[in-house]
Amino acid sequence: MAGRSWEPTKRGAKDLNRWLSKGKTVYTINRMATNLGRYEDSHTYSAHTFDRQSNVTGEWMTGHLSASGLLGQSGAVYEKPPAGMRDIAKPGRQVAGPLPRGYRGVLDEAEIRGLEKQVRDSSDPKKRRWGR
Repeated sequence: MAGRSWEPTKRGAKDLNRWLSKGKTVYTINRMATNLGRYEDSHTYSAHTFDRQSNVTGEWMTGHLSASGLLGQSGAVYEKPPAGMRDIAKPGRQVAGPLPRGYRGVLDEAEIRGLEKQVRDSSDPKKRRWGR
């Protein structure tokens, strides 16, 4: 991962606050519970844009979080988005569907009825008889 990074330490929070300015964006990595979302990516990233300084502490703020709060809540913070990870705000990958790749059709009433029939007629995984 290229670019700077800051660890969740007192020194890391101090360095991050010195580096930040209005409109700068930093990135954090999210670890996903794949036991709950089986087809979800195991790691995604989030973008955080700092837009103001706190009147009380003088720390840079992103939404309701200060820079040190972001470090404490999310762990390490990165200057550039991590390579090979999906932004959590983008749609996930499609893992299944009744249509072949590249399918194009007009979604009128007849088309939707045909697709629903195709789903109904496909085999039910709970009723499959493996090896019999």
